[in-house]
Amino acid sequence: MKPLSLRLTAVLFLCALFSFNTVSAQTFVKTENGHFKSGGSNYYYIGSNFWYGPMLGAKNGNRARLVKELDVLKANGVNNLRILVGADGPARPNKVQPSLQTAAGVYDQNLLGGLDFLLAEMQRRGMKAILYLNNSWEWSGGYSQYLEWAGKGKAPVPSVDGWNTFQSYVAQFVKDDKAKQLFKNHVRYILNRTNSITKRKYVNDPAIMAWQIGNEPRAFSAEGKAPFAAWIKETARFIKSIDKNHLVTTGSEGQAGCEDDIKLWEDIHAEPAIDYVTIHIWPSNWGWLDRANMPATFDRAIANTKTYLDNHLAIAKQLKKPLVVEEFGLPRDSMKFNPESATTLRDKYYTTIFELISQSAKTADIFAGCNFWAWGGTGRATKGHVFWQDGDAYLGDPAQEEQGLYSVFDNDTIVPAIKQYNQQLQQLNKR
Repeated sequence: MKPLSLRLTAVLFLCALFSFNTVSAQTFVKTENGHFKSGGSNYYYIGSNFWYGPMLGAKNGNRARLVKELDVLKANGVNNLRILVGADGPARPNKVQPSLQTAAGVYDQNLLGGLDFLLAEMQRRGMKAILYLNNSWEWSGGYSQYLEWAGKGKAPVPSVDGWNTFQSYVAQFVKDDKAKQLFKNHVRYILNRTNSITKRKYVNDPAIMAWQIGNEPRAFSAEGKAPFAAWIKETARFIKSIDKNHLVTTGSEGQAGCEDDIKLWEDIHAEPAIDYVTIHIWPSNWGWLDRANMPATFDRAIANTKTYLDNHLAIAKQLKKPLVVEEFGLPRDSMKFNPESATTLRDKYYTTIFELISQSAKTADIFAGCNFWAWGGTGRATKGHVFWQDGDAYLGDPAQEEQGLYSVFDNDTIVPAIKQYNQQLQQLNKR
């Protein structure tokens, strides 16, 4: 008989092997005639944004919290998470920390290990990740950081330098070959990675549903629309040249993120290398909901939401591609941010979106899913900190937003509805 230590080692090895080999039974999500397919079945889902997952997964992050959050999400039927691959560049006001890419082409291996750990834990739970690789906004670096690395001068911060200054600066990205090449190098590096835990290449990992070019990529100017469209299409084709297994999409907000030009949105999503279409819906940010009088303007927000969705669904049907509302949110009642404050209007808004997806699943339509913004889970804001500061717990709200503004906490009243609708969709997916 083998010594106890050897027997224990063998058992642990076999358990780990079984855990990861069960993943081989998982399948890559594909698209077919305007629908997501997984294992031969339709795939409709209600997921969440969970941008900070890799930061929790780092060895010096909070792996215990990450495991707990994944367990809570899974228990409520959430099996699809939209995740930031990593932030770029040095610390700045209103920017999350720590950064994955500390300088152009230089990576924090601890944070890469955090992404590995997150994907490994998602594999164990049969969850799917949508990974976005860039960001047009300052809160994770993205456009502005690549431009600074490309020699375009110090990147402005909107809260310090003003929005006009920031937007004029980032409008250079889609026309700057050096900045775009630095991002292309990043794409190549991430896609060619092998997970240090599972030993599985990212391109062969079924826990990844899709690569996303960026978070809310924009042209930021009328003259930038043509180079923006060209860059989106070229990047999508480049990703496909490396990875034949996974879906690719844009991360676009829709018309609101295309210089108010829905034809531009249609053009970029008509690209064959783009597998499905995305929109974001922000009633409060877009002026549909008056934060000073939310109850009186709520019906307008619902009506505008349905119109915006319908306009994009009509194009998605022409393109025969699934549509996902991958960001949407509403403030807590009375603009309070703590988890004890009510979310009556938010709950109504969320269930409106959920019900539309449920009806789409029942009729096999192409409104395929959503990712609400965003899971705050068990995290809580540091007392006295309205905005995130380095060392605070991560919530769903990035560093430039009030902590708790859009976060969905584990004790929020919408959580049972998330579970209920996901259970419905899981049954409908089996038909």
